[in-house]
Amino acid sequence: MFDKILIANRGEIACRVIRTARRMGIKTVAVYSDADSGALHVELADEAYRIGAAPAQESYLSIERIIAAAERSGAQAVHPGYGFLSENAAFAEAVEAAGLTFIGPQPSAIRAMGLKDAAKALMEQSGVPVVPGYHGDNQDPDFLAARAAEIGYPVLIKARAGGGGKGMRRVDDAQDFAASLDAARREALAAFGDDAVLIEKYLLRPRHIEVQVFGDRHGNAVHLFERDCSLQRRHQKVIEEAPAPGMTAEMRRVMGEAAVRAARAIDYRGAGTVEFIADVSDGLWPDRFFFMEMNTRLQVEHPVTEAISGVDLVEWQLRVAAGEPLPKKQAELAISGWAFEARVYAEDAAKGFLPATGKIERLAFPQSGVRVDAGIRSGDRISTHYDPLIAKLIVHSPNRQAALTGLCHALEATRIEGTVSNLAFLANLTRQDDFAGGHPDTGLIDRNLEMLTAAAEPSGTAIALAAVLSLEARQAGSDPWETLGHWQLWSEMQRIVTLHHAGDVFSLRVVARGFDMFAVHNGQRVIPVRIVRRDGGGVQVEADGRQVFVEVSRHGGHLSLRFDGAVHVFDLDDPLSAAASEGAGSDRLIAPMPGFVKIVRAVAGSTVSKGDPLVVMEAMKMELTLAAPRDGVVENVAVSEGQQVSEGALLVSLKAAEE
Repeated sequence: MFDKILIANRGEIACRVIRTARRMGIKTVAVYSDADSGALHVELADEAYRIGAAPAQESYLSIERIIAAAERSGAQAVHPGYGFLSENAAFAEAVEAAGLTFIGPQPSAIRAMGLKDAAKALMEQSGVPVVPGYHGDNQDPDFLAARAAEIGYPVLIKARAGGGGKGMRRVDDAQDFAASLDAARREALAAFGDDAVLIEKYLLRPRHIEVQVFGDRHGNAVHLFERDCSLQRRHQKVIEEAPAPGMTAEMRRVMGEAAVRAARAIDYRGAGTVEFIADVSDGLWPDRFFFMEMNTRLQVEHPVTEAISGVDLVEWQLRVAAGEPLPKKQAELAISGWAFEARVYAEDAAKGFLPATGKIERLAFPQSGVRVDAGIRSGDRISTHYDPLIAKLIVHSPNRQAALTGLCHALEATRIEGTVSNLAFLANLTRQDDFAGGHPDTGLIDRNLEMLTAAAEPSGTAIALAAVLSLEARQAGSDPWETLGHWQLWSEMQRIVTLHHAGDVFSLRVVARGFDMFAVHNGQRVIPVRIVRRDGGGVQVEADGRQVFVEVSRHGGHLSLRFDGAVHVFDLDDPLSAAASEGAGSDRLIAPMPGFVKIVRAVAGSTVSKGDPLVVMEAMKMELTLAAPRDGVVENVAVSEGQQVSEGALLVSLKAAEE
């Protein structure tokens, strides 16, 4: 076994590998960019080495710098984690050329599965069913459009390299094919350095079911059962579970054998995942699943497999890489209970899942009943340079209903302050009828998006409490009498408070009636509010004759209240609200997030129609096309390609067309 390994990654997966290595008595070496110099994985490792500037191309994607750090540290092996260089055959070769062990499959296996078109051809030869489509080398746009027409819409354009939903577009109509192809190619080139694509039939009611496989150097290969990863948005997984609901013993056997057959076809070593898509328009059937791709690495969602199998997959990776045989045979593996994993992101679900940045002022998880895999803590910043994953919450219980209930409770008990997150969206998802009933599919989120992203409607009492507590929050620790201003003879102390919530604007008059006693005027209604006691992150209040404890926090222009089981976020001075108000029908196109200006299509003096694409931005691995908010003439283009812009920055201004 190794004495010391280097982890060529960051965030939660680096922390995850460190935990197992430490338990096994193996020393760990971390690498970090300038943006991660104070990161948790750097603190947890036995030693750490700087490998470059914040952009991934200059640090986590630099093979030379990572190899140099490994040689300098005296590490014997390199664990790639997931993402970055984890499925890069050249990296695996460089590790081996340096006399180190790559904790993953051999380069030939990575190459065999790295290009989806070649992988599908290999699977067909091995008797593994594949999705109907075009997987050839001809990349002429007209040729691809013709193949799409032959396959029949809807189709899916997929980058042949990489994964994670990058370079992927669903196309429902022939007239949208060319634009979707261009966007998919740009995204694929940026993410993987390869803009080649393949075209597949898009199944209208599919489920994404994948099988965890493991192979060793001694010819052994097993599967550790399936995971259902059907809950997705933008082709990226949101909540995963194991086993898959509705799975029969026969289908599990057939699918597991197909996955092992795929692994044996390339003499696979280490942890891998064979991803299938199943047509569930008429239920789950053994003859209605198709190979999509094989990920030649550890998956983000591997903890649910660990939970139901009792296996530490990272330990197996280390043992197999060190030359040991698989610890168990297929007959020795069994499923125990049910597990869910939810990916908690810094993103605004209500605004199209826009990634968010900022400092995490407070991050607190339940202390029991949940496994938390996180790579950040309170005080850390979410950077524009990397994926905005905050944590993964994993719950394991004897049955599906208990596990799903436990996941919902864990999400509701998690506290994140300082940035927007998808916690409420995830909690809503656990309560959605189809998912709760065990009937997920890849279109579920899109069909129910409005319900899943709807902000909890604040009651009149919640709004009144927000008005009072917003005044106190302006000067933390000060007397609320003082925050309301100086006493004025012959008049009441009062303040007009304006609150923004989910597009609504509330203007309230707060009147001081005595120390910690207020009357809140909201239209014709007057709600008495008394602060009974302040207690750390919250206050005991009496509102309208009822006492309750309210958790409250304020960061920047946002005030967050947890009241009656729901979290309400009010904007007190929100530049994004101003940006949003300048959206439809305005003369200004505003950046909805900090990011990189990739393409500028707007030309000063040109006439545009509402909906015309003007600017393409990129941030946190996501590409966003910003369109003209109305008909008009481009008056000014305020940005250029390659420019980094802040949230709320002016991109393009319009003026009315001359009559």
